[in-house]
Amino acid sequence: MTSDPKLTIGFPRMYNEPGERRAFLPPLAGLLGDLGVDVFVEAGSGAGMGYGDDAYRAASPRVRIVDEATAYAQDIVVVLRAPEGRYDLLRRGAILLSMLHFGTRPERVELLRGLGIEAVALDMVTGDDGRRLVQNLRDVARNGLASAFEALERRWPPLLSPSRPAVSVTILGAGGVGKHAIEWAARCGDDERNRRFIEEGLPGVEVVIVEQNLAGNEAYFRHRLALTDILVDATARRDTSRPLFPNAWLCWLPDHAIVCDLAVDPYLPDDDPPVVRGIEGIPQGNLDRWEFAPDDPAWDRLPPGVPTTCRRTVVSCYSWPGVRPEPCMELYGAQLTPLLKTLVWYGGLPAISPGVSFHGRALWRGSLRHFLGEDPAS
Repeated sequence: MTSDPKLTIGFPRMYNEPGERRAFLPPLAGLLGDLGVDVFVEAGSGAGMGYGDDAYRAASPRVRIVDEATAYAQDIVVVLRAPEGRYDLLRRGAILLSMLHFGTRPERVELLRGLGIEAVALDMVTGDDGRRLVQNLRDVARNGLASAFEALERRWPPLLSPSRPAVSVTILGAGGVGKHAIEWAARCGDDERNRRFIEEGLPGVEVVIVEQNLAGNEAYFRHRLALTDILVDATARRDTSRPLFPNAWLCWLPDHAIVCDLAVDPYLPDDDPPVVRGIEGIPQGNLDRWEFAPDDPAWDRLPPGVPTTCRRTVVSCYSWPGVRPEPCMELYGAQLTPLLKTLVWYGGLPAISPGVSFHGRALWRGSLRHFLGEDPAS
């Protein structure tokens, strides 16, 4: 099978918040150019990570630096985070690859369907074994736990006392994120802090894993939370319309405890069904701000009706991997390479179905057509 050089690929910038510095790196653009594809990169894309436009031009003569509208006007458009407010810049029939989260964004699904965009949710692209092919779950856990331990160290002086008991971390969920959360919790959030604690003779960390089948067990959590220094939400809930953890239960945590939000589900009270947070009543952060003290005004800005009476310091970031942008994008670029090659080789998404290659099947599983239950032939 040979590539289809008629296809074009656009890489727009992300404008989610000022702290978002990530962009796909020049080597990925160069690799696609080497396939004979014209690549259109929005000007200034790599500036936040120290890459000028010339670095992209140098990657391949087929790479062009363009404005936002031109980047969105291509056959395939790749942007890591969902480009809210910009979907109408894509032409009908264009292929959008992005973290689209179809399962928790019904309004987005309807909008994409209405616009006729051949969307692929990168968070739903999975291999034959059901594992995600585009993910950075290790950095979700690493950056979240590092922030939690940083907050605990600043807000709880006994952490640095050799006479304290072991730090107790309770992790909700043992799936993809939870497994990495276990690793980084046991290492005090990062290797440097772990070495420092060992050198200073400080007691280590105990990690307790709680699966979703204990959700609602008030007696268990009343006991468990009283012993918890860091509470981690690493769940992938089956039902996002109900919290796993009522806000009132946060009052059972010690005053110094930190809530580490790795799930970062949104508040969408007007959706049908509504989407709520796994731990009820906590703020959601982003790359501009990801730590919220109990008296932070962010608690009071939550949707009306969300209970926030019980408060503890929360670390929450919608894009935890973006805290370390360059290694994050190196990984995403490597993971996207075979998927983009497959799209180019097949001439786009319409030729891809469950019966094609490994990466073709993965793309199909992440497609809006598959999510909506449409027949591949349609």
